[in-house]
Amino acid sequence: MGSQKTITVPTGVSAFDAASWNGIGIDSTCGGYGTCKKCRIKVTEGDVEPSKLDFRAFTATEIKEGWRLACLVRTAKDISVDVPALTTRPKAATVGVGRQVILRPAVQKRYIELEEPSLSDQRTDIVRIFDAVDDIEANASLASMRELPRILRASNYKVTAVFVDQEFLGIEAGDTTGLRYGIAYDLGTTTVVATLLDLNTGTPVAVKSMLNKQQPFGADVITRISATMLDPDALAKLSGLAQETLNQLTQEVCVEAGVNPHNVYELAIAGNATMTQLLLGIDPEPLGVAPFIMASAYYPNIDVKEIGIAVHPLAKAVILPSLGAYVGGDIIAGALASGMDRDKRLRLFIDVGTNCEIVLGDGDKILATAAPAGPAFEAASIKCGVRAASGAIETIKVVDGELEIGTIDDTPAVGICGSGLVDACASLVQVGLLDHSGKFVSDEAALTISPKLASRLVTREGERVFVLTWSKEVGDLSDCVFLTQRDVRELQFAKAAIATGWALLLEEFGVQESEIQQVLLAGSFGSYLSPSSAVKIGLVPKLSVMRIMSAGNVAGEGAKMVLLSAQERNGAQSLLEAIDYIELSDREDFNDKFVERLAFPA
Repeated sequence: MGSQKTITVPTGVSAFDAASWNGIGIDSTCGGYGTCKKCRIKVTEGDVEPSKLDFRAFTATEIKEGWRLACLVRTAKDISVDVPALTTRPKAATVGVGRQVILRPAVQKRYIELEEPSLSDQRTDIVRIFDAVDDIEANASLASMRELPRILRASNYKVTAVFVDQEFLGIEAGDTTGLRYGIAYDLGTTTVVATLLDLNTGTPVAVKSMLNKQQPFGADVITRISATMLDPDALAKLSGLAQETLNQLTQEVCVEAGVNPHNVYELAIAGNATMTQLLLGIDPEPLGVAPFIMASAYYPNIDVKEIGIAVHPLAKAVILPSLGAYVGGDIIAGALASGMDRDKRLRLFIDVGTNCEIVLGDGDKILATAAPAGPAFEAASIKCGVRAASGAIETIKVVDGELEIGTIDDTPAVGICGSGLVDACASLVQVGLLDHSGKFVSDEAALTISPKLASRLVTREGERVFVLTWSKEVGDLSDCVFLTQRDVRELQFAKAAIATGWALLLEEFGVQESEIQQVLLAGSFGSYLSPSSAVKIGLVPKLSVMRIMSAGNVAGEGAKMVLLSAQERNGAQSLLEAIDYIELSDREDFNDKFVERLAFPA
């Protein structure tokens, strides 16, 4: 986490934009349009009249202290503001469920000792190399040949030839066959994970994660697509920020492992369709409007110079293919890693997030869909919501009538993240302080149902809330962490969308909930979600928690497999033909089923 920064906001410019121009990220999930109320700043010099939205976002005391929403701060005079530190390293799953693969990477190295040219042997340098490596039918580009004469002669014709598939990347002096690396990326909307792999052994040697630097443009793909539609310069900015994120992670994993980035010859990138197109600089507008069309499901292996990642200059990048606009390469990677086309059990795969992808299959038949869950699970639309970082409430239980709260790093609570939100609602439903419609019970009913927790149901600024942590003492509401009735509704909308998605897949498949043998909860959020809480709120089918497991970062695992095995790379392509996509917006019964799933299970 960085430290608080002070900036000057020029006349006529929003504080949100001024911070961005200074390279300072401000927390925002709506992209600076005044709807998420997350972009909190404090005016330290100058006078800024509060807007109507400021009065909704802050207490009267905070307004007096100078707190404002950055996207709404625009004045006729220069002002100074303090920008709270942005969490750039949210808690994230860096490993996940995977399978053993046959180690056969596309990157190949051959150490060769060549005979020097002579009047009787006037073969060209490139022919001399290719003749010595007769098991690869290689192609050479102009760039790969530029340094050949110098390196060959400086090394006394003892060199290592480098190939990716049939592509010749060049030669290196001496025997460098022990230095062969690739990087697998999970390019998430919120969090990006990079894993450096030793391609000689197949083992990960370093892994790092960080917040996607596109975050100021919004928390979800829709707001980022909207940004490109409203601002002609936004696509270039978003593409650059994605490349910056990947570059920073690349540098970090190489430094941690003591690896020269020049020895990284191939990258594999698993991302949703929008993140992929933004990285590649492809206009994403058609993804955001019906009929939701991608530029392409497949992309050829890309020269890294096209996406600006600082590894070997002739390295290649493999982009995992996408099934549809909202079931992208990250889900294909996840399905590959979890063996959705191999396991004969009936399994339900759910990648829980702003856009929730769902896959149902038994190894022979596989269906997939996407459900618009919204930002609740990222805690973006939650009043006291924060990212999954130090101080975020991540677990909540009611034990002997008392609230037990766990925070990340066991530090004082600063807010609540997605897993804590699910736990909170599940616990309150179980105790009875939330009825099955999702409404807080009356004060009288609360005293009867749970005397020890009843005092936590209070009215704060005209809104009924449940206090999770008091500020300094019981009854002090000045800086407490709480759950609002609106927060509960946000969670209900999100879980209803997901539950409707898998319910429609089950119907299409012709099976019942009880027939599901395993539920895989994928992604960073799914990794930390309590299976019992997920069942209690109706997010997943009502099954034994023994059938529900965290799959972790399976998108990253799938990207690793693609780097390690040519066979698995072909398997990722085959999955596109094996999976049938079901478009929920085409279903006339979606709204009715959605309404049915809003209530918490009895």
